[in-house]
Amino acid sequence: MKKIAVIGAGTMGNGIAHVFAQNGFQVHLIDISQASLDKGLATITKNLDRMMAKEVIDQAKKEATLSNISTFTNLKDGVSQAELVVEAATENLDIKLNIFKDLDEVCSADTILATNTSSISITQIAAATQRPEQVIGMHFMNPVPIMKLVEIIRGYSTSDEVTQTIMQLSEELGKTPTEVNDYPGFVANRILMPMINEAIETLYNGVAGVQEIDTVMKLGMAHPMGPLQLADFIGLDVCLSILNVMYNGFKNPKYAPCPLLVNMVVAGKLGVKSGEGFYDYSESRKAEQVSSQFK
Repeated sequence: MKKIAVIGAGTMGNGIAHVFAQNGFQVHLIDISQASLDKGLATITKNLDRMMAKEVIDQAKKEATLSNISTFTNLKDGVSQAELVVEAATENLDIKLNIFKDLDEVCSADTILATNTSSISITQIAAATQRPEQVIGMHFMNPVPIMKLVEIIRGYSTSDEVTQTIMQLSEELGKTPTEVNDYPGFVANRILMPMINEAIETLYNGVAGVQEIDTVMKLGMAHPMGPLQLADFIGLDVCLSILNVMYNGFKNPKYAPCPLLVNMVVAGKLGVKSGEGFYDYSESRKAEQVSSQFK
C-alpha cells in the first residue's frame, strides 16, 4: 500500500498527510477549498521546519516529504487509485455519512475507507456504504506528527483482514496502534472528555479559576497540559460535539455538556482556532506577552 488519500486539510488532516508523506507514501490531500489546502501545506512546511531545527530530519527529507503530497479540490480525482482513504473532516455525523456515501461510489472496489472520527460510531458510518467490511476507524491523536497512539476501531462488519492491514500500516508510520471496540467516544475520549467537562463544571461552579484548575492538574496529577488548556487546544466545539455523541449514545447524564461549554461555543469562543477560549490567544495578547519579556 503506497497510495493514500486524506480528506480534510485542517489540523488532523494535514497532520495525517504529513506523517504518511514523511514515511514515503504518495498522498493526495483533498479539501473543498484551495485556501484550506494552501493553509494545510503551510502548516506541514512549518512543522517540517521545526523538525529540521531539532535535527530530527534534514533538508532532503523535508523536500521529499513535500514532494509526496498533491492537493485536490475534486473528490473523485483525489481518491483515484487510492488504496486507502482517511477521512478527517469535521466531527459531524451528516457530513461524514455524505462523504462515505460518495467515497463508496467513486473509489475502487478494494479501497479501504478509514475515518479519523474521535467519537462517532464506525458501524453507523459504514452503513452509508456497500462495503462495511472495508470501513474502519483510524483515530490519530493531535498533534499527529508527534503523538504515537492510533486508536483502531472495528465496526460491526469490519473484516479481520482490513483490521490487520491497518494495524500493520500504523506501525509502518512509527505509531502504536491499539484496537478498541465501537462504542461512543471509544477509549480515549470516553475517559478524557468527562474529565475536561468536569474541569469546566469546576470553573462554572466557582471552585477555582482557569489557571488554578490547570495548575492543580499539571503539578498534582503530572498532566503535561491542564484540562482547560487542552480543551482550547482540541477546540471547544469539538469537545461539545464529542460529549453530545456520548450523551446521546449512552443516555447517561454524566456525559451532559456543562452549560458554560455550550455558551462558549455559541459565543464563538472555541479556543486556539478562534483566538480565545479559556485563555486568550489573540495577536494583541501575544504582543503583550512578548513586550513583557523586555520589561
